[in-house]
Amino acid sequence: MAEGRREQPPHPLLSLPPASKRACFRPAPRGPGPGPGHGSGLPGSRYRSPESLLDCAAKAVADKWAFERVEERFERIPEPVQRRIVYWSFPRNEKEICMYSSFQCRVSGEEGPSAAASGAGVTGSGSTTAGGGGGGGSASGTSATVGSAGAVGTGDGLPFRRGIRLLETGCVENVLQVGFHLSGTVTEPATPSEPEITHKVAISFDRCKITSVTCGCGNRDIFYCAHVVALSLYRIRKPEQVKLRLPISETLFQMNRDQLQKLVQYLITAHHTEVLPTAQKLADEILSSNSEINQVHGAPDPTAGASIDDDNCWHLDEDQVREQVKQFLSQGGYYGSGKQLNSMFAKVREMLRMRDSNGARMLTLITEQFMADPRLSLWRQQGTGMTDKCRQLWDELGALWVCVVLNPHCKSEEKSSWLKQLKKWGDMDVCPLEDGNYGSELPNITNALPQSNLAQDSLSRPRRTVFSRAVEACDLHWQDSHLQRIISSDFYMSPSYQREGESLLFNPQGLPLWLDHVPTACARVDALRSHGYTREALRLAVAIINTLRLQQQRQMDIYKHQKKELLQRGATSTTNLEGWVGHPLDPIGCLFITLTETCRMDDDSTMDTGGMKTHIRLNFQRLPVNGGESYLTLALEVALMGMGQQRIMPEGLYAQDKVCRNEEQIVAKLQELDLDDLLVQTLRKQAIQLLEAGPFSGLGEVIHRESVPMHTFAKYLFSALLPHDADLAYKVALRAMRLPVLESSAGSGDVGHPHHGISIVPSRYPRWFTLGHLESQQCELASTMLTAAKGDMLRLRTVLEVIQKNIHSSSLIFKLAQDAFKIATPAESPPDITLLNVALELGLQVMRMTLSTLNWRRREMVRWLVTCATEVGLRALVSILQSWYTLFTPTEATSIVAATVMSHNTILRLSLDYPQREELASCARTLALQCAMKDPQNCALSALTLCEKDHIAFETAYQIVIDAASTGMTYSQLFTIARYMEHRGYPLRSFKLASLAMTHLNLAYNQDTHPAINDVLWACALSHSLGKNELAAIIPLVVKSVHCATVLSDILRRCTMTAPGLAGIPGRRNSGKLMSTDKAPLRQLLDATISAYINTTHSRLTHISPRHYGEFIEFLSKARETFLLAQDGHIQFAQFIDNLKQIYKGKKKLMMLVRERFG
Repeated sequence: MAEGRREQPPHPLLSLPPASKRACFRPAPRGPGPGPGHGSGLPGSRYRSPESLLDCAAKAVADKWAFERVEERFERIPEPVQRRIVYWSFPRNEKEICMYSSFQCRVSGEEGPSAAASGAGVTGSGSTTAGGGGGGGSASGTSATVGSAGAVGTGDGLPFRRGIRLLETGCVENVLQVGFHLSGTVTEPATPSEPEITHKVAISFDRCKITSVTCGCGNRDIFYCAHVVALSLYRIRKPEQVKLRLPISETLFQMNRDQLQKLVQYLITAHHTEVLPTAQKLADEILSSNSEINQVHGAPDPTAGASIDDDNCWHLDEDQVREQVKQFLSQGGYYGSGKQLNSMFAKVREMLRMRDSNGARMLTLITEQFMADPRLSLWRQQGTGMTDKCRQLWDELGALWVCVVLNPHCKSEEKSSWLKQLKKWGDMDVCPLEDGNYGSELPNITNALPQSNLAQDSLSRPRRTVFSRAVEACDLHWQDSHLQRIISSDFYMSPSYQREGESLLFNPQGLPLWLDHVPTACARVDALRSHGYTREALRLAVAIINTLRLQQQRQMDIYKHQKKELLQRGATSTTNLEGWVGHPLDPIGCLFITLTETCRMDDDSTMDTGGMKTHIRLNFQRLPVNGGESYLTLALEVALMGMGQQRIMPEGLYAQDKVCRNEEQIVAKLQELDLDDLLVQTLRKQAIQLLEAGPFSGLGEVIHRESVPMHTFAKYLFSALLPHDADLAYKVALRAMRLPVLESSAGSGDVGHPHHGISIVPSRYPRWFTLGHLESQQCELASTMLTAAKGDMLRLRTVLEVIQKNIHSSSLIFKLAQDAFKIATPAESPPDITLLNVALELGLQVMRMTLSTLNWRRREMVRWLVTCATEVGLRALVSILQSWYTLFTPTEATSIVAATVMSHNTILRLSLDYPQREELASCARTLALQCAMKDPQNCALSALTLCEKDHIAFETAYQIVIDAASTGMTYSQLFTIARYMEHRGYPLRSFKLASLAMTHLNLAYNQDTHPAINDVLWACALSHSLGKNELAAIIPLVVKSVHCATVLSDILRRCTMTAPGLAGIPGRRNSGKLMSTDKAPLRQLLDATISAYINTTHSRLTHISPRHYGEFIEFLSKARETFLLAQDGHIQFAQFIDNLKQIYKGKKKLMMLVRERFG
């Protein structure tokens, strides 16, 4: 080869083209050799000729070596060899193209880039899967191809899908590969709104990676456009149809001076408007002996591949990544931005699984934008927490960084660079804290790490950010020999002669253990899985589970020695300061996914490129593990162990919410498993162990009062165990119904943080932010048990007792009662009386709980209880009527309970005979009288109504009203009862009650719209109808109570229109004569009315405004009508007007109006 292979600094002009990465010199001389297509069979051929040694070597070199290194290594490179290297340097795997042109790209059962080689352990290189058959016949010999357009899903709008469509419809043309540069044209078909348009596409590549793309469509996105996809897939699927040329520098070297001059002149002629100024400038510099261009040996070649020192990575538009993340964050969780960001995180994981260096690069770009989010400083200044969705995004960000830094093959300089960047982010004031709190550094018991000092005072714990776990993970390494042996072999066991006694490395069966902080150990598993080392992740997961099993057995042995003491104390401390469920590293979820993913059987083995998805129940195959177990049984077992761990409720709303959410996520994954006999056996075994594990289990006999409740977990266990072992199912569910934090008595256990001595009363214990959710889960568990126990009286009674003991929310107990009632009374079959009685018992408890407290649903609860008691039968109704004072207020008992019980519908519903109806009526009347005595103001009318058909009871109720009238009853209540009495045919009693009501009334002069006016008019009308004596008795009360002139005049007018005594009372004579206003009793009423008009007139004139003059004149006209009812009324009114003129002569305009109207 030519002399001087060192790269020189590029000339500014020569660095313009993006593909110009290095200087190229004299090429190797041409030599004979096969062209493209040599030695390859058809891609679908059953019998394929083996690849030639040349192709095997060329593929390996093209994958690993920069072409510059090949040129430096060998002085002469035959042209056929160059052709094969150039040919095999293009990417061979469609999955990689898909990864850079759609959000999701998954092949079922994919085990990373080197599934076949993964058995060699993490220490292996794990090279990317080679693609392509020998030669140019097809590159699909061993490549992962997508297949037809219909086999890839439904994401038609994604660039990858559109690219396939363009390729399959023949839109790709003029494809040419010159060295490491591929070009072609892609035509977009015409649409009703757009004409046909052709785009020029150019792709540069190196070592089986696309390093730059250019398309005339001007696409600005993090993904390759559909045209780049179409051209790339054309090269992968139809390599024999692509014209292949060596780098352009090789072709130029073969030309003489005349040919070179002709080439340059033709090139300038074809593109003179674009290249002529540049060509002239270059020519001037070349002709100048002192120019910089003449100091550089060789010239750049955009088709000659990358330089040795260039990063070998796929093209990723960093600016677009930054812009899109910034845009999604600015939307604040709206318009699906959270979903888009999660998709970007999934893309990072996909890149990590493919061991693509862009994974860490893209994550860095995302993190930079997250840290630049202006909302962070705002949240910190205000001391408020970020939204829940935003917190979840930050959690995923932190977890991804743990995976990145735990890459078993990352270089030390890479890890150092990441550590420096992570520390820089973590030191920023706006960096979110791990526990989700802003403004206050609450101690977080989930911060226990292997390097933490557990005896350290919780208040002095260092500030922990979302990146703290990743920073700590930078200190972990993979050089431990025991760890290497675990992940490198399925058959790593201790020799049989070494299995006696205790061992930290192996269990008694000789299987390897990995003794490490559990979340940290699981983070290693997640890192292995995330970086494509699925087999290694499985091996380490199995070792961790064997370790957890051994620890569980030892914990049970410890508990056996402490059991008697703990049961006597009735309280316990907890040894688990750090819960695995809800942990930032999600250890249980990680192990479960790792173990079940390898067992998944998906119908679609092609790439998942997005689009709409429907929920499909997953199918799992049973893959055996050493010892006759399967990965599915291990997955189920570790999920049960983690969910059943007794753990203390962490501090802060977000941490607590995360515990609940993570629990529900794990349960949802468990529900995807179809339980066969082996899984049921595992389920039973683990449930029994959890029940017997004491303080180490949340289902142990005695738990700490701040222990996270097991309701959600137990509901799953109950439903799963019920068909196979009902006794065990009920035992687990009944044990899990506890909610110690709401118990009134505080246990003596200590958790080691400053809140353990706080009272458990909810109103005084605000730390449990998710208490409402936990109580609802407790209710769901109880409802599930009630439903399952239908018809079994013994089990129903047991469940009822547990509900009454452990559920403290009246609303939730009411919901349970309603659920039980609904289940017990199906529409098309007879009711279940046992479950109905349970519903009634729960309803009675709700009544007692809410009797003295405010509850906005109280009326609904009372009505429902009466309905439930009616369904149960007569004895239930009699019981609630007789014990009403423990269940209802007097008002509820009379107006709702007794009234409903005595209704015609109830009688028909129960089909009662006469003695039964009388018994029910007697109870209702007794209740009514008791309520009337206790609360006459609100119950008297209802009591009278209920006692109508029994004379003695009715008289008793009436006497209660009379006795209470002078003390606590208001005029409106008395008027109401008085009207009722008149309606029932007791006018004299009605009159008496109306008279009592009048003594409580006071109607001022200006209250002419008072609501009691109608009652006053009715009372006077009643008195008038009864006779002169009654009218004479009530008028003094009216005069005393009513001071409103218009009301008094109305009463006076009505009394003078008809003769009194028209009611026809027996023994009374009706004189038929109209009453005179000059005689008693109307004279007193007339004088009071005139006096009221005079007083009201003066009061109104004190603050009258001109706009009220007209109204005032009308008022005087009404007053004159009343004055004229007296014999000397006209004289009195004239004197009254004269007095007004004299007193208010200053109001000239008003007095003028008075003179005009009244003289």
